[in-house]
Amino acid sequence: MSKIFKPKLFSLLKEGISINTIRKDLLAGIIVGIVALPLAIAFAVASGVSPEKGLITAIIAGFIISFLGGSRVQIGGPTGAFIIIVFGVLQEYGLEGLMISTILAGVMLVAFGLLRMGSILTFIPQPLIVGFTSGIALVIFSTQIKDALGLQLSEVPSDFIDKWYVYLTNLDKVNITSILITISTILITVYSGKLIKKIPGSFIAIILITAATALFGLDVSTIESVFGAIPTSFSIDIPSVDFGNIGMYIKPAFTIAVLGAIESLLSAVVADGMISGKHRSNTELIAQGVANIITPVFGGIPATGAIARTATNVKNGGRTPIAGIMHAVTLLLIMLFFGKLAMLIPMSCLAGILIVVSYNMSEWRTFRSILKGSAYDIVVLVTTFALTVLVDLSLAIEIGIVLSALLFMYRMAKIGKIIPVDTDTDSIDTYGDLPKGVDMFEISGPFFFAAAKQYQEALVNLNVKAKVIILRMRHVPFIDSTGMHNFKETLKHFNNKNIEVVLSGVNNEVSVILKKSGIEDYIPEDNIIPTYTVAVERAKNIIDKI
Repeated sequence: MSKIFKPKLFSLLKEGISINTIRKDLLAGIIVGIVALPLAIAFAVASGVSPEKGLITAIIAGFIISFLGGSRVQIGGPTGAFIIIVFGVLQEYGLEGLMISTILAGVMLVAFGLLRMGSILTFIPQPLIVGFTSGIALVIFSTQIKDALGLQLSEVPSDFIDKWYVYLTNLDKVNITSILITISTILITVYSGKLIKKIPGSFIAIILITAATALFGLDVSTIESVFGAIPTSFSIDIPSVDFGNIGMYIKPAFTIAVLGAIESLLSAVVADGMISGKHRSNTELIAQGVANIITPVFGGIPATGAIARTATNVKNGGRTPIAGIMHAVTLLLIMLFFGKLAMLIPMSCLAGILIVVSYNMSEWRTFRSILKGSAYDIVVLVTTFALTVLVDLSLAIEIGIVLSALLFMYRMAKIGKIIPVDTDTDSIDTYGDLPKGVDMFEISGPFFFAAAKQYQEALVNLNVKAKVIILRMRHVPFIDSTGMHNFKETLKHFNNKNIEVVLSGVNNEVSVILKKSGIEDYIPEDNIIPTYTVAVERAKNIIDKI
């Protein structure tokens, strides 16, 4: 058990943390707490629950994830990805059903960690992740139109198309003041960071817009008019479980667990790249599970690692879990002493913040990039996106994974039949003819989503002392978008070390994908060469110019 569950905080405390590091962590934690405040409230409201549930989640889950987690800098709490899941579970099972589903999801996450399934992210292809993330972003955007336009609708359909039909047929009832507040919120959130870098734009927008609304007595919906006062205390509520009906909660619980695992590990991987660290994935999953078991008892909703808040933590100097703990403490103090002021926030202001969040979540650039790549990746991307928006996220994830597996098997079977005879006849003895300052390595096998991370780690961990390396790719039959993403990260690593890369033996299919994916930003087009002998000559020319 001790090998599986090793919280980073405990390891760092044993090693010793300097006073200077603690000081930076405390400051970063305060800043992240301020960043998290409007997001926690907005995510809760958009999910269909009262605002304090978002704050409670950020406080309780945020503390547990930092205290027990496997990442130095992970910030936990409610995230935009869970909005449509929470809303859907509430509609079908009610608040108690949401609590039970979240607790079950927590148990599943603990099981994932104990079963050493921390490498789960490796087996989730990027088109699937981008497909449902972009789909979630569009759904979040659509849920905010009512408040953004100030429409006084008693009920809005949950179906995406029906929802937009209701919006379009009620455009004559928009509230101009609400629209102006929404637009002002978006502009302040996006552009204030250029003037005031330390304070998040969403926080500035809430302060300014709420103050203006109260000062001028603007006639718009507020948190108070929709939800009432925000409680400034915690209460414990243990749901009554009918074990005869526990099976009905397995599906929503599994969706919460899988999405939580993907998002938390993805956030941890992004954080690793920012601090040159290495998280403990199984420990992280267990911590996420414990957080989701405990948080609902205090009135919270599902929680996971939050990429944007984690990145904010790193950028502001956070380097240990103390920053994440301080973020939770900051939110607790705000809730206890300033919670009553939060009820004055206009709903259209929260809508503006969530519209910005949905835009940032959309990953439209990556979406567009995948659309230029393999037809197989496009099928997974578009299918997952369409199912997320038009049907259900649970079904989107399930079908996306199955479809990815089937298409991979099809591609492997197809390639096994049509691979031409290799005309590159250089023997292994020719490797000894490399000029001084040049190393050679060979990638053998398809560069696809299940192997991409291993290839990346193997290449990054090479002890390269040469100025130029030749990567032989004659036995790489194809590269998918996940492999392309990781390959770019590898090339970026070599660029940072001033090592030039020459690709040898690249077949036509791989060459087309490389060029479509913008490989020229990382490696000159002249360095992509079909034969080994020409690649060696190219490497000699590069060395001669150094």
